[in-house]
Amino acid sequence: MSDPTPAVSAHAVAKRYGPVLALDDFSLDIQRGEIVCLLGPNGSGKTTFIRLLAGFLSPSAGTLRVGGFDVQREPMQARQRVGYAPESAPMYRHMRVGEFLAFMARLRQVPSRQVKEAVARVAGQLALTHKLDAPIPTLSRGYRQRVCIAQALVHEPQLLILDEPSNGLDPRQIIEMRHLIRSLAGKYTVLMSSHILPEVARTADRVAVLLGGQLRGQRTVSPADTDLEDWFLSLA
Repeated sequence: MSDPTPAVSAHAVAKRYGPVLALDDFSLDIQRGEIVCLLGPNGSGKTTFIRLLAGFLSPSAGTLRVGGFDVQREPMQARQRVGYAPESAPMYRHMRVGEFLAFMARLRQVPSRQVKEAVARVAGQLALTHKLDAPIPTLSRGYRQRVCIAQALVHEPQLLILDEPSNGLDPRQIIEMRHLIRSLAGKYTVLMSSHILPEVARTADRVAVLLGGQLRGQRTVSPADTDLEDWFLSLA
């Protein structure tokens, strides 16, 4: 029997930066195996919510759980279930791809005897096997993004968080990234953020719109949707 516990459960979550309310009474459940996109302009609260999930920030109010574990009361258990690929795709430029992934595997407490296998697994998933010996500075933007996602998956998390995964990619790389994310559906729960409406419909199962730190609406989506833009504008 599958576990009915949501991969993510946020209830009345708020986050303040001094007098600024960046996230306001935000509630959202994400089921296991879903691809959910947080859609909204810059400054809408998307990255704040992602950083709360990743454990980089603490909520000012409300409860937030990952795989049933409270991010404040059970932070280590929650973090073990999260893989995070930030928008900037930061990596150590003096390393080769395989070396970097092995380093991240050890950092994520993958047992030493399993590190080589873990690197081979994510390299296969992300079509990086032929790049394992490549120095990181030689990679294109598209391959850097793939390596960033690979490091997020190296410890086999339940939840994969992708912050603006298509940002800075050329049209061919955007298409490849879309197919890559869809290929991960089911095996992982995926939470991504975006401000690109057409990509949301082609990639996600469900979209949640954030504006001014508030959840304004959510709905299932598909590539056949023709009214997504009108629906989004109606929420503003």
